[in-house]
Amino acid sequence: MKTIKNILIALLATIALSLVSCEKMLDTEQHGVETLETFYRTDIDTEEALTTLYLYYSNSGTYYNIFFLKNLLSDDFWCGGGQRSDNAENERLNEYTFNAEHPYLRDAFQNFYGVIYRANQIIINVPGETPVQQRAIAEAKVFRALAYIDLISMWGTPPLVDHPLTPSEYQQPNGDPAALWALVESDLTEAIASNALREKENANDNSSYRVTKQFAQALLGKAYVFQEKFAEAITPLDAVINSQKYELESISEYENLLQYTHENNSESVFEFNFLNDPQNAAVINMPFAMTGWRTDKMNINPASDIYSANSTWGFCNPKKELYDAFVSEEGENGSRLNQTFKNYDQFLALGHSIRTGDMLYGHEGIFTWKTRKVKGEINPGGFFDSHNNIRIMRYPEVLLLAAEAHLKGGGGKAIEYVNTVRTRAQLQTKGSVTMDDIMLEKQLELCGEGVRFQDMLRWRIAEEKLSTQGTRVPTFHDNGTTTWETTNDPATAGFKEQHWLLPFPQTELTNNPNIKQNPKW
Repeated sequence: MKTIKNILIALLATIALSLVSCEKMLDTEQHGVETLETFYRTDIDTEEALTTLYLYYSNSGTYYNIFFLKNLLSDDFWCGGGQRSDNAENERLNEYTFNAEHPYLRDAFQNFYGVIYRANQIIINVPGETPVQQRAIAEAKVFRALAYIDLISMWGTPPLVDHPLTPSEYQQPNGDPAALWALVESDLTEAIASNALREKENANDNSSYRVTKQFAQALLGKAYVFQEKFAEAITPLDAVINSQKYELESISEYENLLQYTHENNSESVFEFNFLNDPQNAAVINMPFAMTGWRTDKMNINPASDIYSANSTWGFCNPKKELYDAFVSEEGENGSRLNQTFKNYDQFLALGHSIRTGDMLYGHEGIFTWKTRKVKGEINPGGFFDSHNNIRIMRYPEVLLLAAEAHLKGGGGKAIEYVNTVRTRAQLQTKGSVTMDDIMLEKQLELCGEGVRFQDMLRWRIAEEKLSTQGTRVPTFHDNGTTTWETTNDPATAGFKEQHWLLPFPQTELTNNPNIKQNPKW
């Protein structure tokens, strides 16, 4: 018995020592783990956090939702695809049959706040003691403003979040538009005044993949224009133009401006950079493949530079109404028109065609050209792989925002700025300019670049242009004819009164009872 007792005592002692040892191990500081108290302190930490912010906005999920939300809600495109319901969510956006549960609305809204969250972490936690840290804070403020310009212009009263929230603050109410725009203005003015943002050396400096002082100025001007503060918008927009750090490329290069061969060109104000690295699985930009021609239904001339594999899917097809607007302004042989789109006769002349017996859904025989997919952009070894940069703003947008600001804000350069865009397009210059002229020029020059829908809202032309969208859809056949299919009752499709503001996603309403839904949703 004594022996067993001694053994038990020894065993209990061993267990006690083991528990003490484990407790000490639990108290040991973990190696390689950073906390808010220890991260963001160094330049290396700061660069890592900033890189995460860039990557989050430019990744396939974030940009995909924003791209299709803005373009499919405009009056420039048919949804397209292989056939009806090829992508039902895209169709619901394009035809205005969506509701508050639409996944693109949900994901885009969450993605914008994902950008804001990452920007807030940098703005609040980085000490700002070195040039690297000061630049990071300034860039983060620009990103926060970029996200809020979209949120305010499409949702109206999104929650104002200007710092990392604690758990007790998660259920934020609707934001006040005046306070929201004030945050955008202060973020951008502070970023500009910090003198921490880099600037291009000249128009040929191909480094527009980083946020610059001029991009911040352009966004500030855009924010003022969106608020109809036209006189205030003149100063930052003119500053970008007068910097002489941007210029329009020649018309002979217009068709390539959005191609990977012309990344960071002289009129790129800001774009996200991607590397041509087949070993990098992160090079996945679905919008580039989604908006390419429906190549599984087509014969592509093998001698052309067009990417001919069955890896582009035919969404966002231009409407003939848009093509006709080009023709009305430029003529059938317009230089800008023919580098933006090709009609079917031109398509055939290039050696391309629709396969016998096939057809293109959501299509009127107008083919995108400035966003065509050329060989080398899409990696044939991977699904949806593209290394083409994502363009966020081109110089013509700055010129046309400035033209609008001058026309309505009392400046005298509206004619000059519109004519700068028209001269590159090889169009006759105008002796006077109206708002209708600026609206048309902007629609033609920037079609497919994600600016039209928000312009239609603020110009109050959306209901007029979109009231019947989605009630019928065209199909283009191999013999060059177009047929039409009735798709929705006019009572359930097309732009209605509630669409002046997008609905807050149902998931947000469910998780946050303090948010009030937008009217009539």
